[in-house]
Amino acid sequence: MANLNGALIGCGFFAVNQMHAWGDIEDASITAICDRDPERLRIVGDQFGVARRYTDAAAMLSAEKLDFVDIATTVGSHRPLVELAASHRVPVICQKPFAPTLADAKAMVTACADAGVPLMVHENFRWQSPIQAVRAVLDSGEIGTPFFGRISFRSGYDVFSGQPYLATGKRFIIEDLGIHILDIARFLLGDVSSLTARTARINPAIAGEDVATMLMDHQSGATSVVDCSYATKLAVEPFPETLVEIDGNDGTIRLAQGYRLTVTGRNGTTVRDVSPPLLPWASRPWHNIQESVLAIQKHWVGCLASGEEPATSGADNLKTFALVEAAYAGAASREPVRIDSLLT
Repeated sequence: MANLNGALIGCGFFAVNQMHAWGDIEDASITAICDRDPERLRIVGDQFGVARRYTDAAAMLSAEKLDFVDIATTVGSHRPLVELAASHRVPVICQKPFAPTLADAKAMVTACADAGVPLMVHENFRWQSPIQAVRAVLDSGEIGTPFFGRISFRSGYDVFSGQPYLATGKRFIIEDLGIHILDIARFLLGDVSSLTARTARINPAIAGEDVATMLMDHQSGATSVVDCSYATKLAVEPFPETLVEIDGNDGTIRLAQGYRLTVTGRNGTTVRDVSPPLLPWASRPWHNIQESVLAIQKHWVGCLASGEEPATSGADNLKTFALVEAAYAGAASREPVRIDSLLT
């Protein structure tokens, strides 16, 4: 496969992980970068040896011959940048949250479909090797048909020091973190028919909710609980681990703190360590997320080569985004929300 030339738009906090991951992929490279802040542009350009630098995305897309663009900006800029890339017939990866609203997300999917270019949301949590290990057990049939799941992310980690803007938005944990955990629930148990939610703000210094609990009915017949917290102080900080419990008619799966996977099923009980690898450029405890960045970007390159639709395509992510919207609506009304009503 010929080497793919990509461009990165947005040189902020998380984009450095994406740049490291692109450096580990033989069949793709970032040949141009863009950021409105010249200093951030200089820092990332110098660190990764990218000489072609722009402060205007339109100018970059007009000047460069690109096989894809990786958008790593904040959510408010996603729709205009995705639509700009689509107008240049350039395939797009877009960071999460995908868009400010579900209507914006639908418009972005339509723009890329009309342009005939692939669109993938950088929804990387499902690509973490521990989550992939859980999916593999489900696929093996070892625990039979799942009827209950709990996907949990509870932490007291200070996420605001690295991303201070998270403390200022009226929407916080569901939009920033819960979107990942909801996507994992879809990945493991299938699409959702209805959702009930409750939220709370425990930290008085932030504007949005930092605790959310969601009860979901899956189309498969399974029920799941998705719970997220940045107000939970534990003896051993689990950040950034997602813990999973799944019960099936023939057994159970437990992904516990410390990446310990216990499976009790048709062939007895097994316990194994499914810790993510520590990549040379990664650092604990972020290595779990950093590994998944490499995995999803490899998946993107493979899809561009094969013509297959990415697992976390824009169209697929609409179903996860609808869960986010349903969670906020349900928390406000304290009533269940039908998911199909949001997607039609």
